Amino acid sequence: MGETSEDIVIELSGLHKSFGGQVVLKGIDLVVRKGTTTVIVGASGEGKSVILKHMLGLMQPDKGLVRVFGRDINRIRSRELKEIRTRFGVLFQNAALFDSLTVFDNVALPLRERTRRDELWVREKVMDKLALMDLEGSEEKYPAQISGGMRKRVGLARALVLNPQVVFFDEPTTGLDVHKSNEIYRLFHKTQQKLGYTAVIVSHDVPKIFKLADYVALLAEGVVQGCMSPEEFQLSDNALIREYVETTMGPIYSSDQEESVLYETV
Repeated sequence: MGETSEDIVIELSGLHKSFGGQVVLKGIDLVVRKGTTTVIVGASGEGKSVILKHMLGLMQPDKGLVRVFGRDINRIRSRELKEIRTRFGVLFQNAALFDSLTVFDNVALPLRERTRRDELWVREKVMDKLALMDLEGSEEKYPAQISGGMRKRVGLARALVLNPQVVFFDEPTTGLDVHKSNEIYRLFHKTQQKLGYTAVIVSHDVPKIFKLADYVALLAEGVVQGCMSPEEFQLSDNALIREYVETTMGPIYSSDQEESVLYETV
């Protein structure tokens, strides 16, 4: 069976964006497929987060198309865009928690803002997601009272509390050590297996992030240098992809067996 329009959740076509005369995106073509994990990699400053902002409808392109769930999000009413965003979850680089709110209230925020359900229902949904993140007993603590890794998990719980169809991750392991990063990756894997959402991840954490990826897209020189499976990516004959692989992973990626251990207990 061939790919249908229902298989495509997000499509970017000929996307261009400049800031103050500096051209960042020079014609981005990228497809995100339902139920998959697409990882966008590339050097700092290439515009990876700019791509995410276009997908979220937070930024409009100078030229090109952004289609989400089959709709051009730059040609719809604000009410329609708001409806589409209710189907999104976002985990920001620093988790973006509110310091004045408890863990519980941080996770409950989207439910209180977007639904009119009673507090008993809100509590049930929040506690379910906190349990999924192994955060039982932390609901009354404040962000300053928990570790960096726990803050990331609270951020992920909040991103998932409305059971979104698409979850965006912007450099999700920034600031974490290797152990905590691996912990977050295990949670990504577990939650996606359980909830079945589509994931788009911007990350510098190569090669570990490859274990989560169905597709890897390299952003370089303002365009996507192919979007392919991790295996195809590592063996690509594209000069820019080959240079990126050798720079970030070495000529041969030999720790495959070691990395696989991360997911054996999931």
